Amino acid sequence: MPELDLSRFYLYDELTAYLQAVAAEYPHLARLESIGKSYQGRDIWVMTLTNFATGGDPEKPAYWIDANIHAGEVTGGATAQYTIHYLTTRYGSDPQVTRLLERSAFYVCPRVSPDGVEQYLTTPHQVRSSLRPYPFEDEREGLYPEDVDGDGRILQMRVQDPKGAWKVSDKDPRLMRPREVGEEGGTYYHLYPEGLIRGWDGYTVKPAPPRHGLDLNRSFPADWGPESQQRGAGPFPLSEPETHALAQFFARHKNINGMQAYHTYSGVILRPYSGKPDDALPTHDLTVFKRLGDKGTELTGYPHTSVFHGFRYDPKTTLRGGFFDWLYEDLGIFGFSTELWDVISLAGIGEKQPNGVLKRDFIGWFRSHPEEDDLKLLQFNDEHGLEGFRPWTPFEHPQLGPVEIGGWDYKRFWGNAPAKFLPDIAHKNTLFTLLHAEVNPRLELKLAKVEPVSEGVWRLIAVLENTGFLPTYTSAKALEKKAVEPIRVKLHLGEGARLVSGEAVQEIGHLEGRSNKIELFGALPFGDQEKKLEWVVAAPSGSTVTLEAIAQRAGTVRQEIRLAAGQEQ
Repeated sequence: MPELDLSRFYLYDELTAYLQAVAAEYPHLARLESIGKSYQGRDIWVMTLTNFATGGDPEKPAYWIDANIHAGEVTGGATAQYTIHYLTTRYGSDPQVTRLLERSAFYVCPRVSPDGVEQYLTTPHQVRSSLRPYPFEDEREGLYPEDVDGDGRILQMRVQDPKGAWKVSDKDPRLMRPREVGEEGGTYYHLYPEGLIRGWDGYTVKPAPPRHGLDLNRSFPADWGPESQQRGAGPFPLSEPETHALAQFFARHKNINGMQAYHTYSGVILRPYSGKPDDALPTHDLTVFKRLGDKGTELTGYPHTSVFHGFRYDPKTTLRGGFFDWLYEDLGIFGFSTELWDVISLAGIGEKQPNGVLKRDFIGWFRSHPEEDDLKLLQFNDEHGLEGFRPWTPFEHPQLGPVEIGGWDYKRFWGNAPAKFLPDIAHKNTLFTLLHAEVNPRLELKLAKVEPVSEGVWRLIAVLENTGFLPTYTSAKALEKKAVEPIRVKLHLGEGARLVSGEAVQEIGHLEGRSNKIELFGALPFGDQEKKLEWVVAAPSGSTVTLEAIAQRAGTVRQEIRLAAGQEQ
């Protein structure tokens, strides 16, 4: 049986071997496929998970999970792997897992950017997404990140300068604090990323543009903007092989109702929109998002918010071209993007809410926060024996001369969870995705009844129902965009049978679920979760007909019905 090791992050070949082993061990539950190739030619793997004995995945409502569209956020990839492990190993013993895999499907893509992840895991460098040079083919002048002292890490350099914006903390000499407005007479420093200067003129230090500046999560069609408006967006929407592969997959799999994209860090469950306020969403959809977000908070301890209201990098700008914005805006899919791992809250920083969750301004905190917060973070690092901070160490830089190298280790403290925290993060967030998948619409045949009309003539009555939480069209946005086809019903007649009345093929619209019935007071809609259908068929007694109902996102129902008196199924 394949074992999942959460004490480390898997290299590409290890991930591939693990996924292949799972598919081989659980052929009745798991199927592995490559949905395309990365920029450097690596397969982008997707694992389909369902009980194939109860129907193929295209005929079931489905849920999508992905990770590592941002290459360095490998906590997400480990969580996606854990989801695969959880579903396959608990089928048959866990009622929720068994129920979900029998009547729905999961598509899990644990590594959207395999090239970038490989570089992130095998070198000291940070990588945003792809390794395609962008926005420039050539390397530009300026300071670029490099492991100058050869210790396997890229940290910070502090350089004394009277006009520096930083100073050493009076409370802990490891910390650097911003120089106060009007402060003079002390020892001050510039803080630079550890690196070398290309085109050094002996005087000026300026940042070099990133060599790999693509951000695949800015490359999708909804509200896409060019590089001048949104850094990392690429030359046009879906310009990169990785994003194009994702778009093609969703075009081929129209049964997906919900999705989860894993990122790091901050410990927050994010939802659309990135570029518009909440009142731009249909009321039904906003209510569903918030109710699901509340459940996510209960399971993970992470608060939830829209990107627009709680996670903008700059209050004057909005993020554009995001994956889950596109899936919601154009396809009407309920999507979340969870920022895993929150060392800030774990260190006890934030305002405690009645539900026990610590609240803070997720982005504003990095612009300004009290020194006590940094001291709490250092204490957390020390108490847990983490490698999150390296002492400032003198070094003779080949260009800048005497510098000190040290400070926070982003890779080992901020950007991803240390190994001891991974199992808990993976488990809690997997439970949230399973709960989200539980709200899928679900088409079922409530009743199939046969009544004799005359000799060799039968009335067939069928009642279809949606027993799921969401409507068969998923969301009000999907209905607005006509992203989901109406339910299509077909009556297949056997040899010697003919249809006297009723339509052999018909579209019956959509069926609501429970999501439009969640107000506590007022006149709620009812009677909209089922549909009665009738046919009159001429056929010999004992003949059979087959009823087939196809709901693009709620599943396919097939039932063979025997034409005989008293038949009811």
